[in-house]
Amino acid sequence: MMMVRGAASGARRAAQGQLARDAAIPLYHQIYLTLRDEITRGDRPFGTPVPTEMELAENYHVSRITARRALDELAMGGFVERRRRLGTHVIFRSSAKPIEANIDQAVESLIAFGQNTAVKVLEVTTEPAVGPIAQKLGLVEGEPAIRAVRLRSGRSGPLGLIVSHMRAGLGVSVTPERLTDQPILSLLREAGVKIGGAVQTIEAMVADPDMAEQLQCEPRAAVLHVERLVEDAGGDTVLVTNAYYRADRYRITLDMHEQGQFSPTYG
Repeated sequence: MMMVRGAASGARRAAQGQLARDAAIPLYHQIYLTLRDEITRGDRPFGTPVPTEMELAENYHVSRITARRALDELAMGGFVERRRRLGTHVIFRSSAKPIEANIDQAVESLIAFGQNTAVKVLEVTTEPAVGPIAQKLGLVEGEPAIRAVRLRSGRSGPLGLIVSHMRAGLGVSVTPERLTDQPILSLLREAGVKIGGAVQTIEAMVADPDMAEQLQCEPRAAVLHVERLVEDAGGDTVLVTNAYYRADRYRITLDMHEQGQFSPTYG
């Protein structure tokens, strides 16, 4: 297995206290944006506690006043509730309802998209699944999962940073060489894994400094976060992909006609 560290791991380290200290955006607002994105994408579900002022101050190397202001902004936005002696808890619930689409057509579009863009494999490794990834894959914390990080580029340059976690033991051969030539969905198919369905969520977020370096955009620039949970024919989630696309270079078109299809495009 190949492992590349440093800036290649930016998406994984998004919540480990990295702030763009020379940016025009105040530090408290950067912390707010990071926590808000974690809440809206489900990494901090309804009812779960949010780090305390002291914990945020230590994690981000800021004052407690700065940490308090970030939490206050979350509360004003309706994402958390703050109570004395009880702490701060998430109260946000997504009101979005899923739109049904044809999985076979969607998979074909995604494979074609992968084949029509250039990819650079930054990391392939097997590591213990923890936190939201373990939960979404239906694994016990510490069970192994294959992690792959790729940088996908289009005609205008870097397009998206793609981080995938796959259940180990599926018989899928995942190597940097194979991922350079084929989309990860193709590797699943080749291994005999029948794709039974998927759930995809798209939301806006901002790029942390490492992600911005990879995507060659400004820190805290807008990106589209596309999370895709792919299930096998038995309904088990076998692949979780989190893609972070430059908002100025990527768009998604959904044909709403009876035989319409999902189509990711770039410019």
